[in-house]
Amino acid sequence: MRFDLLQMGFYLLVLVLLAVPLGHYMARVFKGERTLLDPVLKPLEEIFYHLARVDAKKEMGWREYALSLLIFNFLGMLVVYLIQRFQGILPFNPQHFGAVPQDLAFNTAASFMTNTNWQAYAGERTMSYFTQMVALTVQNFLSAATGIAVALALTRGFIRRETSFLGNFWVDLTRATLWVLLPLSLLLALVLVSQGVIQNLSPYLKVTTLEGREQTLAMGPVASQEAIKLLGTNGGGFFGANSAHPYENPTPFTNLLEMLAMQVIPAALPITFGRLVGDRRQGIAILAAMFLLFVLGLSIVYASEYYGNPLIKALGVSSPTALEGKEVRFGLAQSSLFATITTAVACGAVNSMHDSFTPLGGFILLLQMMVGEVIFGGAGAGLYGMLIFVLLTVFIVGLMVGRTPEYLGKKIEAWEMKMATLAVLIPAAAILLGSAVAAITQAGTSSLLNSGPHGLSEILYAFSSSAGNNGSAFAGLNANTLFYNITLGITMLIGRFGVILPALAIAGSLAAKKTIPPGPGTFQTTTPLFVFLLAIVVLIVGALTFFPALALGPIVEHLLMLRGKTF
Repeated sequence: MRFDLLQMGFYLLVLVLLAVPLGHYMARVFKGERTLLDPVLKPLEEIFYHLARVDAKKEMGWREYALSLLIFNFLGMLVVYLIQRFQGILPFNPQHFGAVPQDLAFNTAASFMTNTNWQAYAGERTMSYFTQMVALTVQNFLSAATGIAVALALTRGFIRRETSFLGNFWVDLTRATLWVLLPLSLLLALVLVSQGVIQNLSPYLKVTTLEGREQTLAMGPVASQEAIKLLGTNGGGFFGANSAHPYENPTPFTNLLEMLAMQVIPAALPITFGRLVGDRRQGIAILAAMFLLFVLGLSIVYASEYYGNPLIKALGVSSPTALEGKEVRFGLAQSSLFATITTAVACGAVNSMHDSFTPLGGFILLLQMMVGEVIFGGAGAGLYGMLIFVLLTVFIVGLMVGRTPEYLGKKIEAWEMKMATLAVLIPAAAILLGSAVAAITQAGTSSLLNSGPHGLSEILYAFSSSAGNNGSAFAGLNANTLFYNITLGITMLIGRFGVILPALAIAGSLAAKKTIPPGPGTFQTTTPLFVFLLAIVVLIVGALTFFPALALGPIVEHLLMLRGKTF
């Protein structure tokens, strides 16, 4: 256990050491200050604006910003859908895969456009190289850049005074892609290739095993997709086994790199926020609340997995060595850490099967998705999601002390609270209503691997992962059915835009307000007390909303496990 704790502590230290300078760099990028990459990227940026006929100096109100975002994203979804449907006649298809079925193509297009990357298929048996590169990898960049753009727009809502403008969506999208995602992905892809992650366009190889049997080894441009799947908190793997596959994640070193890649941009963006609003302590406070919630979740997951199932102990097997569902290359600590990271940052990449985790371990993975993309969250989505909870926290504190709540000099009034409430309730309703329909219909229950509370957990996990734009799965549910492809696809769209649109509406309202100088009664939002209150509000909202469902799923399963019953 001591070595496991050292691994986790080392990881968190390296994460902070990487996130702080990256946060400062992104602040320079989005403030338009000079960077080392400008001589190369500035001309390229201008070419894009010229070809797209974009006036980079023209600013947008929140409605125009939202409309541009919606049009761009849904056109991207349409392109991904069409590429899947016509991949049989498109190039770079050495395995001659045919068209992806309509319902699966819709689900996958919605999934990659919304930064969910839920995969109801095995990539090496379904998608051509062209589809993987031109449809899925491109959307990995664009969906992550869209989240960062929304975070920037909401940040400007706090900065600006008495204006209706929030910036330019096309500029934010382009700069997030060119200056942040593309350089980091190129660097990570090269390192991954050096460690054994494959990158080629070769046909699949047929080899003879030591037993004399023929085995097919899937090939493909893996490293390029692997890098952005992690850095963009997308999660969609080239192979069905995702980051448990040795071609995606061959060594403990690549496992460390992949965990850092998932979390570094979400951890850096609060630092960027603090720089942009002119008060670094504000960003540090948000980051501290994220860390507090993350460490709490990691502690419970690891402890639950370490002590394990008492039924296995009764067989004379030490629980930490009972690694069913976990890669022995990575062991208990890195499996628990990876699972906690991927559900916290809304990435969805996995190096172990979450269906095999103990009930309490699965409970934390579920809860981290249910509370929204806030415990670091997706690229950009974590910041704007947590800022919505910041507004809820200062509003609650204002009610307690009898003052009009304010944050960064902006009064938080009825409109902001209505939009913040919608941003919290819309994904929650999608999770609970979708799970309820699945649990009472033959189409929903026929895909379950397990009965009882574990089966309910599988359903809850699927809808939580979709609404939270996470993309990981319990791996005990066959989601490649007409029912799940359609319902989960719709849930992804609701979960993504049910938060983005209220966030932009809040940004527009805040930007139009005057800035009020802090007074003696202003609640300080940079103190440990605020960090604690913010974390508590996140947990309470999640607990009040989802506790009945969780009680029927992982909680009752844990209690029954202690009584000797499994599912």
